[in-house]
Formats: sequence, C-alpha cells, structure tokens
Amino acid sequence: MSSLARNESLRNIAIIAHVDHGKTTLVDGLFKQSGMFRADQVVDDRLMDSMELERERGITISAKNCAVGWKGVRINILDTPGHADFGGEVERALSMVDGVILLVDASEGPLPQTRFVLRKALGLSLPVIVVLNKIDRKDARPAEVLNEVYDLFIDLDANENQLEFPVLYAIGRDAVAMNNLNDERKDLSPLFDAILKYIPAPSYDPEMPFHMLVADLDYSDYLGRLAVGRIRNGRAHTKDALVCIGEDGKPRPLRATRFQVYQGKNMVDVDEVSPGDIVVMAGIEDVTIGDTICTAADPSPLPRIKVDDPTVSMRFGINTSPLAGREGKIVQARKIRERLDREALRNVSIRVEDTEDRDAFLVKGRGEFQMAIIVETMRREGFELTVGRPEVIFKEIDGQKYEPIEEVSIDCDEIYMGVVTEKLNFRKGRMTNCVNNGTGRVRLSFSVPARGLIGYRDEFLTDTKGTGILNSNYSGYEPYRGDFLTRMTGSLIADRAGNAVAYALFNLEPRGRLFVVPGDPVYEGMVVGEHNRDNDIDVNVTKEKKLTNLRAAGHDENIILTPVRPMSLEQCLNFMREDELLEVTPQSLRLRKAVLSCSERYRMGGGRKRV
Repeated sequence: MSSLARNESLRNIAIIAHVDHGKTTLVDGLFKQSGMFRADQVVDDRLMDSMELERERGITISAKNCAVGWKGVRINILDTPGHADFGGEVERALSMVDGVILLVDASEGPLPQTRFVLRKALGLSLPVIVVLNKIDRKDARPAEVLNEVYDLFIDLDANENQLEFPVLYAIGRDAVAMNNLNDERKDLSPLFDAILKYIPAPSYDPEMPFHMLVADLDYSDYLGRLAVGRIRNGRAHTKDALVCIGEDGKPRPLRATRFQVYQGKNMVDVDEVSPGDIVVMAGIEDVTIGDTICTAADPSPLPRIKVDDPTVSMRFGINTSPLAGREGKIVQARKIRERLDREALRNVSIRVEDTEDRDAFLVKGRGEFQMAIIVETMRREGFELTVGRPEVIFKEIDGQKYEPIEEVSIDCDEIYMGVVTEKLNFRKGRMTNCVNNGTGRVRLSFSVPARGLIGYRDEFLTDTKGTGILNSNYSGYEPYRGDFLTRMTGSLIADRAGNAVAYALFNLEPRGRLFVVPGDPVYEGMVVGEHNRDNDIDVNVTKEKKLTNLRAAGHDENIILTPVRPMSLEQCLNFMREDELLEVTPQSLRLRKAVLSCSERYRMGGGRKRV
C-alpha cells in the first residue's frame, strides 16, 4: 500500500459548540479579516444564518459551508447548529473535516450539546482547538471553565494526544483572539495561525482513483440537484464519466456537468477538483446523502454517514376541519408527502413513514423543536395541514420497555430551585448534580425522560419568571420510568360552528384561559380555551345576548375581555393532548379535537355535555 500524501494548500474545519456560544458571530469575524469584503462594504451580522427562520430566532438550523484564505491556504469552514435537535447536521458536517474548533462560553462553560458534539468529534479522532469565547463578560470565569473542559475530555475517554489540545481566548463579537488572557486584543490572527498549525491538511492515497462522499444536497433552478461532499482520493474534471453508488450498492452512471468550490459564502466554477476539496457537483438527479461518487473503473463505496436513531415522532396529515382550504394554497396529501420526502432527503436525521390512513404520514426526528421548524417552514411555503402531538419512540429490549432519556442542564436563580426540582421529579426526572457558586444562581443537572420535557419548557419559563435557562441533550435509552400526567388542565371545546361573540366569551372567562377573540371563526370540536379543571367541557362561544324592548340600568354596560395572547407554534405543540390535533395554515393556528363531533366524543367518554 502506498503512503498517504497531504494537500497542504487546504484545511477543512468545523466550528462546534452549544447553542448561543458564538459560532456564527466568530465566522463573521473570520470572513472580515480574511479580506472577503472591502473595508467600506456594509455587511450584515450572522452572514451564515441565511434562512429566514434562522435570522428570526437567532440560531443556526442547518450546517453551512464557506471558505476563507489565509497565508496562501484555503480554509473550508463548516458552521454547525448548536441545538440538540439538529445533531444530525453536526454528524453530517464532521464527515467532511479534518479537525474542529470547540467554542465554549467563558461564563456558562460546557453544556449538554457541548458534550454531544465533542463526543462525536473525539469518536472520529479529530484534533480539537478549544476556544473560550466571550471572555469580556462580567461573569466570565475562563480558568474554571478550562478545568471543566478538561474534565469533559477525560469523562469522554479522550486519549493523551486529544488531551493536549491548544487553548485560545476570544471575543467573537469584537473579532479578536489571543493565545493568552493577557495578550493584546488585536484580531483573529492567532486563531488563523492555530488552524494552520494544529489542523492537519487533508490526506489521500495518490494511487487511488476519484472518490467523493456525498454529505449534503442542494438544488439550483438552472443546474438541478447538486451533490455536496468531500473528495477523499483522486482528481476529477468537468464532463468526466463517473458512477454513483447508493445504499443498494449498485453503481449508476453519471456525468459531472459542473464542479464548484466555495469562495467565501459564494461558489465559483472550477475545471478540476483535488483531494480534500469540499465541492458542489452538478449532473446527477438520483442521489442521497451518504452515497459515493467514484470512477467506473473502481466502483468501491465509502462508509456511509451514520447518525443516531430518531427519538420523537409526529403525525402529519391533510387538514380535515370545516375551514380547510380557505387560507392555504397547498392542501393535497400527495404534495405534503412530496415535501416531507424532500426534507428527509436533505436531513439525515428525518424519516418519513406511511400510516394506516393514506392521508397522514409519520415523521420521525430528534426532538419537538426540529418538528416545529419543519411545520413552520411548510406553513410559510403555503401548506395547510394538521399535525399531532409529538410523541417519543419507545423500544422493547429483552422484553422490557425502554424510553429515550435526556440529560438536562438548568441554570436558574436559587429561589426557583425548589419548584424546578419538584416539577421535574413529578415528570420522573432524577437530579444528578447541583452546583452553587454563591452568586445567587445554581446549576442543576437532571436525567429526565424525553416525554417529560414535551410541554415543560414553557412551564419552566413561567416558574422561573423568564430568568431560567434550560438545555437538554439526548443521552440514550433506559428502562421505562412509569406514567405521569402530561397536563393538569382540560380544554374548552366549541360545540357548534359560527363566529365567537364577546358576550359568550365574557361569561366563559371564569372557566379558564381563552384562545379566541370576538369575530374569530369557530367550528364544532375546536379547542377555544384551557379549562381550569382537568376535564374537557363543551361550550357555546357563539351565544348572543337576548334582546328585549325593555331598558334597565346596567343592561347596556360595555363588555371588557381579558386580552388574549396568541400562542406560538411551539406553545401549541406543547399544550396539545394525545386526542388533539393542531390545524396549521399560513395565517392561523387552531387547536382541535381529533374527533370533532360532540356527541361522538361524549359516547367515547371524552367529555361532559354542557348546554
């Protein structure tokens, strides 16, 4: 076997971190210092967050590629999501790089997603550069956080070479990095130099023919489907005859009509691509993530990308309410299935399955937040559909029921520690650690069933007056911990169709929290409020005041209703019960019962009639 060579003109790195630790902001600084923009050019913040939802929510949802130049070396950078629900994007990105930059907040320290992404990087034997970010925070504690990072490496069974990681200190917002805390805060040159020094150049076998692993997919209106991946060995030219090997192991012929490489955020055409390049290839339609593109003379597949199994499922179906088709442009089951298949094609952690109902589909993924992003994206594209409550995926191992468990990290004021512990204990959570630094805030760690967190995040923010921080990460399957109530309150359900009336809503306010305002269309079976008690009741929100020809003092008083705060998509998903659905349209979110008929639900024992 020939010895491996290295392409010294390239470096491939991924920036990994917990959510909101500053990855995308740091990439902005790398862009600006590498000379990608003119000195007087106006540039938006968080350039890599190109999706509308990403910019609205301030998070990264999908991994994105870019490239910068430094001292004659092209550095391909992959900006990865920090939220646990998008872990599949991290796993996909790590398959294309030779090293990672682990970003850790100098105040918060390592959090659950930090452990997840680092475990994946160490499992692939990737070298790690640790960057302690946000050292300008008033509560920054870089020395303690560095010790916590060392503890995390040891806890993840890092070997001696991996424990000898370089450490830098940074303020991503100001685009500065230092080798030592007391160094001059000038620019990001120390980070660039560390990348060239500690991240190895891509290695390849000079005697092997062309091999490329597809790690991402894109689409162009002009070029069709695009395959994104890293070249493992060999070179290729435009118009070369190649083959694509899918999961079935059968080679399918193709011709590369165009090769592109990243330059900044944009892509430029090239005639030839080299080993180690992260390229975009056009000219193939039937391709999925994990496929191998190689020469017909040596059709040997590379190991496919493996991701963790999904832990949450949700039902997607057509809108069957009486208001169906009024607000959305795309309502057919076939169109919904095609859209979900496209999502599964680009997202390796999503799976779509058929159900007994041909108008409904089961979508499996990493978490309810990932599902909410899919639903929100579809409604903005004009889809109209109904979705069910997120449900965890159980497993049976050796005849015993197992369920997914989340590792939960909570940072809250000390006075809220009691209520948080009580609520999580009720949801079968177990406290694993408690740290009180004497600052008035505590850091709590719990092991909680994934089903216990569905619907709890909004409750947590209420309990901590909006000051608490909750992060979670999937930690594996454990034996089923027992049943518990998911919601202590019932629903107020409309018993007839019409428009909500202020008089009726005013008389219903003592019974609970309302979701509709006067004039809103309602229909039989629609959830119009939250009942104060644990049972469902059917109510008439269209009832008008009886008119007479008599006048009396006080009869013409103006009705003043309590303001209704509209619920977000995530809040609706968290609020739902197992027998309820969410009607999603581009303009509205309506909770409803799966069985709309009051009489039918009454026969099934699902409610008490109220006239």
